[in-house]
Amino acid sequence: MTLPSLFLSHGAPTLPLTDTPARAFLGQIGGRMARPRAILVISAHWETTAPVISAVDRNETIYDFSGFPRALYQLRYPAPGSPSVAADVAELLRASGFESTIDRSRGLDHGAWVPLLLMYPQADIPVLQLSLQSHLGPQHHLAIGRALAPLRQQGVLIIGSGSMTHDLSEFRGHGPGDPAPEWVNDFADWFHGRLATGQTAELLDYRRQAPFAAKNHPSEEHLLPLFAALGAAGNEARAERLHASSTYSVLRMDVYAFQAGKPSLTR
Repeated sequence: MTLPSLFLSHGAPTLPLTDTPARAFLGQIGGRMARPRAILVISAHWETTAPVISAVDRNETIYDFSGFPRALYQLRYPAPGSPSVAADVAELLRASGFESTIDRSRGLDHGAWVPLLLMYPQADIPVLQLSLQSHLGPQHHLAIGRALAPLRQQGVLIIGSGSMTHDLSEFRGHGPGDPAPEWVNDFADWFHGRLATGQTAELLDYRRQAPFAAKNHPSEEHLLPLFAALGAAGNEARAERLHASSTYSVLRMDVYAFQAGKPSLTR
């Protein structure tokens, strides 16, 4: 069983509590896919200077935010971890020239548990995380993803969790159903066009070539998981946009599947 890799826009932490198209989509995508034996999440919300892999027996739910409704802090996602898959990740990285370390205490940040709560609400699939190195940029994360590609043939679902757009300076004052402005859609449309036609070199140079790139991503951590997911599909990766919507006006909630040949989520 070879699974596609996914890029998910996880939105605000309140996504599980908010009636939006993105929440509805994530709530049904897990049922469309073959069940993974484990899930590896590369989240925008774990940044380190060098790769770190989580390897716990049972994941704690990390509330890495503040000021949200009490109901959000009552949600739990106690999925098991997978020290054995963590060891496989470390070996694949080492074989590609990346040194990594193992963290035996860290749980799941909201970039992982928020979408997984919707996708796999039973929390019965082992989950582990791999950290970002946001100072090293897109090419590094594409290479990290390519190093991990063999995991997909072993039934491991690789998820890059971030956001297609992420300018939080424009977030306040908008409701979850407010439409996206032109500068948000222009950026997302540019990215989609290059993903759909396999223009990886242009994507890696998005900071210079894409419209409103720095406006939509004042910092890169929420877009870098996309490059890791793209890399995990291999050199001949093809992209399929599974979902496109926006929330709070400035957060595009696009979801992509990557796979050699035509991506398919059919069981």
